Amino acid sequence: MDLYLWVKSLHVISIIAWMAGMLYLPRLFVYHVDAEIGSVQSETFKVMERRLLKAIINPAMIAAWVFGLWMAYELEAWRDGWFHAKFALVFILSGVHGYFSRLVKTFARDENKRPARFYRMLNEVPTVLMIGIVILVIGKPF
Repeated sequence: MDLYLWVKSLHVISIIAWMAGMLYLPRLFVYHVDAEIGSVQSETFKVMERRLLKAIINPAMIAAWVFGLWMAYELEAWRDGWFHAKFALVFILSGVHGYFSRLVKTFARDENKRPARFYRMLNEVPTVLMIGIVILVIGKPF
């Protein structure tokens, strides 16, 4: 298998791990909201959120960017309109990732002020972005 196919495989694996974490973390927030501050349950959620972010989501995002940029360079994808739109959505997804990181710190300090409903709605943002990205990559509509 040539290098491009290895990089493409690693890119897809990275995206799967990144998205799994991005879909699961806000769900943890939904449950964490209902845990009493200082309880064993709350402290367990803090550990789960931190480990998910540090051990899976952050490394997966970095790998997805590295492998994706390598492929974009190799394919000269920056010349295509679909790539610009995809890049914009991935950039927004990275911003959502940063926001989730901030929320992990907020929960770790027991400073969350938002209700579970907010996190249920927030849980849909990565899904919508993922749908747009997949349509752009597979369909290349422009």
